This record gives sequence, structure tokens and C-alpha cells, in this order.
Amino acid sequence: MTGTGRHPVPDVVAYLAGAWSVTRTLDDLTTGQSGAFHGTARFHASDDGTCVLHTEDGELTWDAAANRAGRTLRLLPRPDGTAEVTFADGRPFHDLDLRTGRWTVRHPCSRDRYDGTFTVVSPDEWHVLWRTTGPTKDHVQRSVYQRAGN
Repeated sequence: MTGTGRHPVPDVVAYLAGAWSVTRTLDDLTTGQSGAFHGTARFHASDDGTCVLHTEDGELTWDAAANRAGRTLRLLPRPDGTAEVTFADGRPFHDLDLRTGRWTVRHPCSRDRYDGTFTVVSPDEWHVLWRTTGPTKDHVQRSVYQRAGN
């Protein structure tokens, strides 16, 4: 992680547009196991133009096994520069407002809770920390996104 300050972003979708490299660490605090994801993220308009797709593709290493991994989220831009983030199937995930350079969210998932912190540290780098707690999970996930080509 190269930056620690905050970089305000007036329009989250405009800021995220394009390609990013992703480095993510995953820690299961119950078992002591850890893993890592290395790949790319791309933010691009959907074919029907109704949203911006956040697609990730890469390799997840967990418990000495490496496998291809990925995900797709949808961003629904709002006129004020914020966005609603949903899962690929349209289920709500969280709001995203980076106008101050930092945003915290909470997402209930069954009986577990995901607490996320998004921090923009520069025009070309942002970080996400997810802390998951509950009866079935005790995880920490740290991601660093760096604009491709930097």
C-alpha cells in the first residue's frame, strides 16, 4: 500500500472507469488460514447501458491451491456522484460515496455482517477493507486497486 491519505472523488463512476490491478489478502481469523488474490478489475458500461459493471478476474491462492477466481458487481450511478452497488443478479449490496475520499458500509448477509471501508489514496489507487463477523465467519479481506499502466 503506497498511500495513506484521502483523495476526494466527486464522481465515483468517472473515477473508477477503466482497468485496475488488484492485490487482495484474505485471512480466516478462526482457522488461521490465509490466501491471496491477484488479478484485474475493469469498470465498464454494461451492454444495455443501464449500469457500470465491475468485473474482476484473477487467481486465488488458498490453502496451497491456486484457482481462477472472479466476480461481477453492478454500479448504478446517481446524479450526485455516488452509486448504488448491487450483486450481478441485482440484489442490493451497498451504497458507494467517495466524495470525501473515504466511505464505510455495512452489509448483512444471512447471520453474518460485512463491514467495509473504502479509501481513495490517490488518483490512481484505492483500498478496501472488509471485516466479516458472525456465527459462520471471522474474516479480514484487504484489497489494493492500482490503475493499470501505473
